[in-house]
Amino acid sequence: MFKCIHAKIFKVALTTDSRKYLQKRRLIKVLNKLPEVMFMPRNDKNRSVEGEEVIRVPLPRNNQVFGVVEQALGSGWMDVRCADNKIRRCRIPGRFRRRMWIRIGDVVIVEPWEVQSDERADIVYRYTRTQVDWLLRKKKITQEFLSGGLTL
Repeated sequence: MFKCIHAKIFKVALTTDSRKYLQKRRLIKVLNKLPEVMFMPRNDKNRSVEGEEVIRVPLPRNNQVFGVVEQALGSGWMDVRCADNKIRRCRIPGRFRRRMWIRIGDVVIVEPWEVQSDERADIVYRYTRTQVDWLLRKKKITQEFLSGGLTL
């Protein structure tokens, strides 16, 4: 009769009165949609973090390179200083436009175009601050690259 734990907690005997019956059915539907974590007791005393967290960081593949955003030009276009010492005019593809907000100084993965590969590119991924820290620790990029000095 009842689908999950939530409904068992608020178990109610159904009556013949249709109005009460519908209200109880709505309550059961709402309770079935709630996550089970809401009804689990909190145990903050035993909560601890052991070791380092696992951070998954995508790295540049085949012809992709690291880049740092130098200037926002508008309409989804940016000037990006790439790891191969070239400044490329990059665009944010339509599938990322509203999902990925990019600011000056962000570290990105850039994929050069096949036709104007030295001048144009697409921005494929934007790194978060914790991911940039991980890249620095693992020496995938250097601090000079981020500040605008030397490259990798």
